[in-house]
Amino acid sequence: MDDKTRRKAALVQGMRNGIPIGLGYFAVSFALGIAARNAGLSPFQSFLSSLLCNASAGEYAGFRGIAAQSGLLTMAVMTFVANARYLLMSTAMSQRMDPKGHPIHRFLMSFFITDEFFAITIVRPGYLEPFYHYGAVLVASPCWALGTALGCVAGELMPARAVSALSVALFGMFLAVIVPPARKNKIIAGLIPVCFVASFALSRLPLVSRLSEGTRTILLTAIIASAAAALFPHEKETDEGKEGAEP
Repeated sequence: MDDKTRRKAALVQGMRNGIPIGLGYFAVSFALGIAARNAGLSPFQSFLSSLLCNASAGEYAGFRGIAAQSGLLTMAVMTFVANARYLLMSTAMSQRMDPKGHPIHRFLMSFFITDEFFAITIVRPGYLEPFYHYGAVLVASPCWALGTALGCVAGELMPARAVSALSVALFGMFLAVIVPPARKNKIIAGLIPVCFVASFALSRLPLVSRLSEGTRTILLTAIIASAAAALFPHEKETDEGKEGAEP
């Protein structure tokens, strides 16, 4: 198929796969909207914040900073630390981009990157298709922003336990992302429980547990990914194989 048809098909598929992510975002962002209201933000301000910042931890750190009347530098550092794990995700995605592709796609995909967008994009074979990523973003990102705004409006009308229970939707979505690759690859299946156990251990160990969740995620990703790459090297795909892979 020609490039135009291929991009359209990838965009549609990305939008379809972005629906469950959007539903999960819409539910979870209610709690973030309540935090925004407690910080004194209006529904429109909270909507704009979620539309421009694709990270719950970073947004929450920012809202906490606003509530505490922190300085701009302090808020910038807090947000950077909370979102630092996305540097690793962007680096991983950049290695899978078509060298002949336009650089603008690298900037756009790195800006619109979350754990969920990264997960559904990186598992696709061959070079990453930017329009598949854009399709998921077009559906899911507005749901995240709208949920935050509605959460800000709802405020404390909804019980805190009910809001917390809504986060279960994202756990189900993560399972849907990691289970198919694990069934096809025994190495991935073995690494998943290792990651769970290591993450739990770092959250309980002295000194390390004091680090932020984002910092612990970076450490675990670097250590486990490096060990897996050394122990189970992945054969490099040929250019013909990459070009022939479906988008």
